[in-house]
Amino acid sequence: MVDNMSKRGFDPLVYRYQDAIPATGEIKELADGVYWIRLPMFGGLDHINVWLLRDYDGWTIVDTGIFKDKVQEVWSGIFARYLEGKPVKRVIATHLHTDHTGNAGWICNQFGAELWMSRSDFYMCKVMAADGPSDVPEDAIKFYRRAGFDEQRLDRYRSRFGQFGASISPLPSGYRRISDGQYIDINGREWRAVIGGGHTPEHVCLHCPELKVLIAGDQILPRITPNVSVQPSEPFANPLKDWLASCEKFREILPPNLLVLPAHQDIYEGVHERLTALIDWHEVALEKLYDLCDEPKRAVDVFPALFKSEINEWSYFPATGESIAHLHCALERRILTVEEDADGVAWWRRA
Repeated sequence: MVDNMSKRGFDPLVYRYQDAIPATGEIKELADGVYWIRLPMFGGLDHINVWLLRDYDGWTIVDTGIFKDKVQEVWSGIFARYLEGKPVKRVIATHLHTDHTGNAGWICNQFGAELWMSRSDFYMCKVMAADGPSDVPEDAIKFYRRAGFDEQRLDRYRSRFGQFGASISPLPSGYRRISDGQYIDINGREWRAVIGGGHTPEHVCLHCPELKVLIAGDQILPRITPNVSVQPSEPFANPLKDWLASCEKFREILPPNLLVLPAHQDIYEGVHERLTALIDWHEVALEKLYDLCDEPKRAVDVFPALFKSEINEWSYFPATGESIAHLHCALERRILTVEEDADGVAWWRRA
């Protein structure tokens, strides 16, 4: 994720509830029956915002945090303190990443609740969770070698492969599919599913016109751009194209006067302004990429065109995936060309 707002000097967004952030283990009501919970994380981001929705004779939870004992302790306290003796009836995961799905299976099992997700993200999550440390595919090694990884980096990839499954409780064997445009009845109100691509295959956002609220997940974050990466499982994908098209779609169909509830950082207003800024940022990045590739570059050489902050050990892998996503978008637009050398390394240059 790239911070693309802090260095601009002007932020068109209006931030809400900055002085009312719920403490760990507490909830904050933002609209009628819509409650904000902030769960701890243990990496580059220190929290995730998740949502508790009153739902007839029970509750709906949207996103669940990473699968850690400390996070489950927070959930257990919330269940005891705030559910009023009513069960969780439904868990909605906006997308497949472990900070969103991590405790979904655990909560569903505890309450007999249904899991609701998009189809692509549900099945991809199941596949990724099943990978073990010994299952490193040779195609993935080829993918990262093509990007410019040396043997040390490839060994690092081998050592961390299969960690996804350790950060997620087992998902139910079945689920309820969420489709784009679907209306979901939650406590007598209609929430429309708006699905975007790029960050994951089918990222679900939930728009309630009556409350003028959008649960945005990672799709429309206020100050950082979600990671848009090519993965070894689909090595020639163009997720940035999907991402930009999704931003344009969201800007067209969503009204401007929404309270946006993002998965990270602050609650805000100004969804159209933010979508425009996200589109502009990536377009500028593609222009910088074109200039940088005056001389042939590998994917791992183009970080300066895309990232202002230093790429460290934690961010190296997502930065590589995001670089490849921009290179593939530039290739489809015929801005860049690519050639592989005898070692299978891809070199990118101006068309």
